[in-house]
Amino acid sequence: MILAIANQKGGVGKTTTSLNLAASLAAMGREVLLVDLDPQGNATTGSGIEKEDQAFSVYDVLIDQVPVEDAMINAEASGYHVLPANVDLTGAEIELLSIPGWEFRLKQALAVVDKRFGYIIIDCPPSLGLLTVNGLVAAEAVLIPMQCEYYALEGLSALVNTISRMTTRLNPGLRIEGIVRTMFDARNSLTMDVSRQLTEHFDDQVYRTVIPRNVRLAEAPSYGLPVLYYDRQSRGAQAYLALAGELVRRVE
Repeated sequence: MILAIANQKGGVGKTTTSLNLAASLAAMGREVLLVDLDPQGNATTGSGIEKEDQAFSVYDVLIDQVPVEDAMINAEASGYHVLPANVDLTGAEIELLSIPGWEFRLKQALAVVDKRFGYIIIDCPPSLGLLTVNGLVAAEAVLIPMQCEYYALEGLSALVNTISRMTTRLNPGLRIEGIVRTMFDARNSLTMDVSRQLTEHFDDQVYRTVIPRNVRLAEAPSYGLPVLYYDRQSRGAQAYLALAGELVRRVE
């Protein structure tokens, strides 16, 4: 399964969800490839990989058609493979525009390794630009991390409209796999109010598992580890294991 983690709003836990979901699925015995499609490269460094030290990155895959097998790295401490990103990716959007069929570059590249991995998780950048379009065209489904606040609801409707346009023009099979509530604080009345609105509007597309605000989740990336291998007993680690379990039950 190729799953894009997307939300054009920054700071909602997109990268945190990408790498911790990847680690949790790998811990459940699934073969996982994490594709870092964000020029910031946070999913790369959060997986314990020095992003500037790599011979190839996702940039080379998209622009020069370097095979994914040549660019991906085994992040052994995290349990999965990573297609890394670095600052080179910043200029990729401009370069992609001059390439015929640019929307399908990532899809074509991943088709070669699709059978090898049970799950390919794409960490999309916090915008709806050319890189995110590549991620959504390559994906079978989209998982949307969302913080329970009012501005997030507005952003969600814009993203749903974008996905709808994608299914019409570029990827008819694309579907919303679900919405994950992140940085969740049950003591906050606004959080609970927005959460109720979400379930009213999107029903069973809202995952039952919620990701709490958790210090260990915030600390883990600075050690180059998913939270599962930084503090397995933390609420953050347990939440992502539960999320992975819920995802597996839904799709398998």
